[in-house]
Amino acid sequence: MFKKVLIANRGEIALRIIRACREMGIETVVVHSTADANAMAVRLADESVCIGPPSARESYLNIPAILSAATVTGAEAIHPGYGFLSENEQFAQMVIDHGFAFIGPKPEHIRTMGDKVMAKKTVMALGLPVVPGSDGAIESLESGLAAAKKAGFPVLIKAASGGGGKGMKVVRSAEDFAEAYMNARSEAKANFGDDTVYFEKYLERPKHIEIQIFGDSHGNAIHLGERDCSTQRRHQKLVEEAPSPVLTDEQRDYIGTLAAETIRKMGYIGAGTIEFLFQDGEFFFMEMNTRIQVEHPVTEMITGIDLIAEQIRVAAGEPLSVNKEKIHLRGHAIEVRINAEDPDTFIPSPGEITQFHAPGGLGVRFDSAIYGGYRIPPYYDSMVGKLIVHGRNRDECIRRMRRALNETVVEGVKTTLPLHRWIFDQPEFLNGEYSIHWLEKKLAERDAE
Repeated sequence: MFKKVLIANRGEIALRIIRACREMGIETVVVHSTADANAMAVRLADESVCIGPPSARESYLNIPAILSAATVTGAEAIHPGYGFLSENEQFAQMVIDHGFAFIGPKPEHIRTMGDKVMAKKTVMALGLPVVPGSDGAIESLESGLAAAKKAGFPVLIKAASGGGGKGMKVVRSAEDFAEAYMNARSEAKANFGDDTVYFEKYLERPKHIEIQIFGDSHGNAIHLGERDCSTQRRHQKLVEEAPSPVLTDEQRDYIGTLAAETIRKMGYIGAGTIEFLFQDGEFFFMEMNTRIQVEHPVTEMITGIDLIAEQIRVAAGEPLSVNKEKIHLRGHAIEVRINAEDPDTFIPSPGEITQFHAPGGLGVRFDSAIYGGYRIPPYYDSMVGKLIVHGRNRDECIRRMRRALNETVVEGVKTTLPLHRWIFDQPEFLNGEYSIHWLEKKLAERDAE
């Protein structure tokens, strides 16, 4: 097992990794920008190294600085968390080439699954169902339009190297295809440096179902159930729950087993998530994330398994600590992402937190790195915390979440807490039948009143 791990990230995920390492008897090193000098993770890590100014490009994306920090502190492994360099094939390879263990999958798997076109071809060959669409990248406007007409509108144009809804355009008619195609390519180029796009059939009312998978270097592969991430705004998840309120045990076992078998065939090592759209009883592969997810705590709550610790064990060459027979899903868990944003306009709201009180009680977990007097910097993602609750069933879980949301106090900045309180009063959410398009439509109706 490793003696010292460097954490190449910030915020709550850096703190989450520190906690796992401490319980495992592993020393930690946190790298940070000058803007994060007073961050909780910097205070609690065994060592910290400033690697640059506030700009992420000059600090958290500065590969030479991160590798230098690992060298001078004597770290044996690097954990990338999520975001930043977590799905950067070049970073993973450089970590390995410099003699460190990368706490994540093989670089070739990051590369394959990071390209949405290549990922789709790969999983199709391994037996996963996919959304009907273009046969690879759209080579030209003319060929793309012809293929879209053949598939039937509406279609969804997506960036091959994309994520987070960037480079993504819904096209409802042939007349709108050219403009959407050019805009998607331009947006993809600006955000990912790659203007390659493809399209899929646009589903009108799908659920977003993701399967948590794990593989090790001994040929073992498992799944840990699903998460329902359908409460979204502009393709950004706001609420996640496990298990999904709409899947049957048979559907859960079918898609989980299929996902685990897929990564076994790939020889995948570490944590990952295979994401599907689910509509009318059918699953369609959407993408694979080759990292730990923001919403991993909901899976931890229903399985009792520390996914970060499992990542570290697997990266150290140990076999998975659990097998399919030992995994039991217990109760229900829900997570809400609390962002420092105006709850109506969603404009970021950085600044000083003047008062802070975390909720507590049975089945309540609050993953955050904020504290009273902490100043939220304007340079990074606006998420400041994750509130996760667990109950014996979904109804109890929802009641517990309402109580915990009302207990949570974050003052000095605007947050999305009022939005979450509103969501948990909506009939469509309460009955579990909401789709990925539900929240945006509901917000538009609310704002029009």
